[in-house]
Amino acid sequence: MPDYRRNYVPGGTYFFTCVTHGRRPILTTELGRQCLREAINKVKTDHPFELFATVLLPDHWHCVWILPDGDARYPLRWMRIKEEFTNRWLAGGGDEAPQSESRVKHRLRGVWQRRYWEHTVRDERDLERCVDYVHWNPRKHQLVTRIRDWPWSSFHRFVSEGQYDIDWGGTDPVPGWDDPEWGE
Repeated sequence: MPDYRRNYVPGGTYFFTCVTHGRRPILTTELGRQCLREAINKVKTDHPFELFATVLLPDHWHCVWILPDGDARYPLRWMRIKEEFTNRWLAGGGDEAPQSESRVKHRLRGVWQRRYWEHTVRDERDLERCVDYVHWNPRKHQLVTRIRDWPWSSFHRFVSEGQYDIDWGGTDPVPGWDDPEWGE
């Protein structure tokens, strides 16, 4: 198994990808969106962070978080968001994917993949690239032909703030996103 180490930067900015167990397309359902929104709000109340950019796809979620000064505890936030979502999802009538013996042994539910992907944002240019990737993702996955047509994205807020033109994303804005480093 690889010796993967997370990077902890107090007050840091991070790009994340989190995937559903078995890549089940549950996140953009009405129940999925409601459960995730409530889970995020609950965790932000207990452990504040800024959800700077986000896009919700059927089976995964990309986001950029900014943590408070002196705080690098994003794993705690992820654990709590997944727990809150799972509890709300199951209570709301959502179901679980079949699980392996290992997942059962470790008391994991069949809603989220065990891990998530994290990238520490290094500078302003890196932040811009991460945010562009977040917003480009529905087009990358051929869910829409125009970025503006995907409803579950912070793209619309960025347009209203003047960060993007409404027609942004007509072509691949940052070559090299097929690099495996970027994951989903």
